[in-house]
Amino acid sequence: MINWNLVDKDDYLSAMQRSVVKDVEIKALLKDALTDEIYDRILFMKGIDVSFYYEGYSKFYTEDL
Repeated sequence: MINWNLVDKDDYLSAMQRSVVKDVEIKALLKDALTDEIYDRILFMKGIDVSFYYEGYSKFYTEDL
């Protein structure tokens, strides 16, 4: 699981743009944020919120569902 709290938004978006040509940067960025805390529900749900926020979606939050 990725701990999105460890992924900088600007770094992520830049790496995503460049990943079409070369995916090494995005792989390294996400590898550094991997966690084995797969049973931490709060971390998992917050990760969903952060990943959608990074993509520009912020109208809904998982804690409100």
